[in-house]
Amino acid sequence: MADFDFSQALGEARSKYESIAKALDVDRLHAQIKDLEQQAAQPNLWDDVDHAQQVTSKLSAAQAQVKRLEVLEGRLDDVEVLFELGQEEQDGDAITDARNEVGAIQKDLDDMEIQTLMDGEYDARSAVVTVRSGAGGVDAADFTQMLMRMYLRWAERDGYKSKVMDTSYAEEAGIKSATFQINAPYAYGRLSVEGGTHRLVRISPFDNQGRRQTSFAAVEVVPLVEQTDHIDIPDTDIRVDTYCSSGPGGQGVNTTYSAVRITHLPTNIVVTMQDERSQIQNRAAAMAVLQSRLLVLRHEEEAKKKKELAGDIKASWGDQMRSYVLHPYQMVKDLRTGYETSQTQAVFDGDIDGFIDAGIRWRHEQRLKAKAEQEAEEAAERSQG
Repeated sequence: MADFDFSQALGEARSKYESIAKALDVDRLHAQIKDLEQQAAQPNLWDDVDHAQQVTSKLSAAQAQVKRLEVLEGRLDDVEVLFELGQEEQDGDAITDARNEVGAIQKDLDDMEIQTLMDGEYDARSAVVTVRSGAGGVDAADFTQMLMRMYLRWAERDGYKSKVMDTSYAEEAGIKSATFQINAPYAYGRLSVEGGTHRLVRISPFDNQGRRQTSFAAVEVVPLVEQTDHIDIPDTDIRVDTYCSSGPGGQGVNTTYSAVRITHLPTNIVVTMQDERSQIQNRAAAMAVLQSRLLVLRHEEEAKKKKELAGDIKASWGDQMRSYVLHPYQMVKDLRTGYETSQTQAVFDGDIDGFIDAGIRWRHEQRLKAKAEQEAEEAAERSQG
């Protein structure tokens, strides 16, 4: 502790707090809370359950942000007083407590800073996640189910609501694919960095000779569409097929033509939905996911025209963005950010915030770099003109 400069640490913490408060725009947050409170007070709010849940969820998130800023500001003031009293009274315990507290504050500020880096057009949305089995046979199907469980456990750990919308089971074990929704503010902003190809290396539990197997799974993350998105899908652009649901389920699920497959003919995007009991519900859910994917596609096309970063990030991730190794050693490593941990079971149990935060910081750095390069190109073009 002899080399610890409390004044410097406190100054850095206050500076970061001020930059976070500025980025989050506290006045805007208060105005947003006032507007959402007025909406929440409407007597007919719950006539539209989906809209009501969006309003209450956004209100809760905005109130939590303001409360967290207020608490952090109070902690900064309190720890400064504690350190000064410790020095005046030569109380070593108080000084130690103050140093520990300013370190804890710095960590909480680092966590909150992540929120300011999620400034993409759709980052504040809820997320629709699809996991798909890739190369690796039954091991890949099992790995895909492990990833689905990992994300659902992550949502559970953070108190986010989740809903499985479609599951296609593999013949021997695991799943071919699954689509699920994570309902929480900024769920898309956080989970969007999870998109890409994931690789698992382990001794296959399905190989009676105990050989090592490498398998792959793909993760796709799209934002949940809202009524303001205006994604028009003409009936002539889609083909709708119905069929009996498969996998675990009651008699009504497996013996009626309630499952729906929608093919968007211009893009060949296919969405299946079977976890609801009625064909009408499955069709509505499938259309919502199709709109989400078309929304991302439209955004990517616009980004390419404007030379924005979205397409560049996608290309730079390569075929494998994260590797999960269970044999001959234990390691999960993100190949973009370099973030890694040997706590593989914790990761599969949903402890992935470290990977997500590192991915968000990496993405922000890539965007800044791309923006600087674009500005340099534009400046060069102007000088030549």
